[in-house]
Amino acid sequence: MLVLNEAETRAALPWNALIESLRVMFRDGCEMPVRHHHDVAVPGEAAATLLLMPAWQPGSYIGVKMVSVFPGNTDRGLPAIHGSYLLSSGKTGQLLAILDGAELTARRTAAASALAADYLAAKDAQRMLMVGAGRLSQNLIEAHASVRPLKEVSIWARDPRKAAATVAEIKIPGVTVSVATDIEAAARDADIISCATLSSEPLIRGDWLKEGAHLDLVGAFKPSMRESDDRAVERATLFVDTREGALSEGGDLVQPLRAGLIKAGDLRADLGELASGRHAGRTQVNEITLFKSVGAALEDLAGAILAFETVRG
Repeated sequence: MLVLNEAETRAALPWNALIESLRVMFRDGCEMPVRHHHDVAVPGEAAATLLLMPAWQPGSYIGVKMVSVFPGNTDRGLPAIHGSYLLSSGKTGQLLAILDGAELTARRTAAASALAADYLAAKDAQRMLMVGAGRLSQNLIEAHASVRPLKEVSIWARDPRKAAATVAEIKIPGVTVSVATDIEAAARDADIISCATLSSEPLIRGDWLKEGAHLDLVGAFKPSMRESDDRAVERATLFVDTREGALSEGGDLVQPLRAGLIKAGDLRADLGELASGRHAGRTQVNEITLFKSVGAALEDLAGAILAFETVRG
């Protein structure tokens, strides 16, 4: 059985190969039950949460991501979230590999956004604004740089020190990375804007988006959370990773949907429809596109299969 730690999981998931693996998985599909959420009592502390996200390809592979969230760990100096991915044979059930769940999640999430950008962002996109400076930000920048000819990337965060720290970590040949101090000015100039925050209030205004811009919304994974305003949704052509997930969990679409500003039918396509060619993606040079993702178990499965087959040869 193969066991990959964080660094080994990262090394086994190079961007170009991972993006193509997601493209194939979204095109061909797999069995993907609804994710499981379970409350777990912790005596004397706040309850923990156990998340189980299964997916499989009949006769090929079976995978499940297991994530635990223990709020009390902050008082113990431990991470609140732990995760592992278990990959098994779809023919025998034999356990084949255990991967670092957090690293797998970070890379497949960024790869899904880059896959969407490959269909939706302008072909000559050179300037990117990254909103948020958490773990996902570096992954998102690197992934987008693998599908578009980026030359300038600016990072905005509520805490400029965190943005500066992330800037210092990113080394992409031919790409200049800097801290953005004025989010509006940076957004108005950006060809691609990617947001990965836990914001409950809009950070990006639709009136800031220039013609031809692509807005990638990765954070705000609960209906109560939001990274863009109503104007952004009204101006943009809307795309999602999965319709069911985005329309039930992503506040950027759920809130305007509930307010009657948009309808479910306004979503032009999901990643499956883009990857299969049923929708062409961007159709006009001046079109503003918006992609909302909340994650899907098939992304984890695609990444785990790639990592296993890469390492095992």
